Amino acid sequence: MREHPVIAQGTLVARTLHRALRIGIGAARFARKEPVGALALVIIIGMILMAVFAYQVAPYEPNTPNVAERLQGPSAAHWFGTDVLGRDMYSRIVHGARVSFIVAFFSIGIGTTSGYMLGLIGGYVGGRFDLAVQRVMDVLLALPGILKALVIVTLLGAGIDKVIIAIAVAHIPGPARIARGVVLSTKENVYVEASRTVGASGIRIMLVHLLPNCMAPFLILASIGLAQAILTEASLSYLGLGVPPPHASWGRMLSTASISHFADAPWLVIAPGLAIMSLVLVFNMFGDTLRDLWDPKLRGRGGR
Repeated sequence: MREHPVIAQGTLVARTLHRALRIGIGAARFARKEPVGALALVIIIGMILMAVFAYQVAPYEPNTPNVAERLQGPSAAHWFGTDVLGRDMYSRIVHGARVSFIVAFFSIGIGTTSGYMLGLIGGYVGGRFDLAVQRVMDVLLALPGILKALVIVTLLGAGIDKVIIAIAVAHIPGPARIARGVVLSTKENVYVEASRTVGASGIRIMLVHLLPNCMAPFLILASIGLAQAILTEASLSYLGLGVPPPHASWGRMLSTASISHFADAPWLVIAPGLAIMSLVLVFNMFGDTLRDLWDPKLRGRGGR
């Protein structure tokens, strides 16, 4: 017997309201338990929305010069002042957030996922494949992350896609090591042995039984890695190897200002510097909150 359309619509509305209520209660509980993490999450969401709607938020076109208004200090017309070409600094900061988020999310998504899959497969399969993966990870870990990214960008050239590849490769070793450790400590459990006994394939065991155990450290590493990726992109752009002009990049804006106009136009340094510091700080704060929530050793301390 088919349900009446009006009743079906009412049921759908009731389910939606119930789901929204549960989300609201969960958000309120999270905010009460982790106020610092909740504040960081709100700031992150706000900055993401600012980046997504950059053209609606920014009052000026970020790359159009206006020499008549060059090097003007902060005012009602230009909140963060103007740069050497008369471009509005606030508009460039807003559009620079878009570049930072694109680089961070894509690079960390690719790097963390690749690292975890290599660690997952290597830890489960073992043997020569695991040995080869670990030796490659050892070589990558022997170099600092910024140095690896610097070498890769130097070889590939400047550009957003090249920066994403460089940061992704530099971020692979850490997740690979952590995923391998989790798999080695999990794959000998009784439920894994039972699945193997009843004929479950290796792929099914990895996806159903081993991968879920890696999700908490995966999300923690990804959230903290986003801060590292933003800082690395800014560093590469500061050195002239990141996002090419005229695209707005916080690191390149900081480089240009600090070299030529640090003394006579300090707002050119303060605005991008504060933007980088703020975004890195809130991602680290949120990552620390996730770590505190999901680390069994930290549960129960300080009222957690």
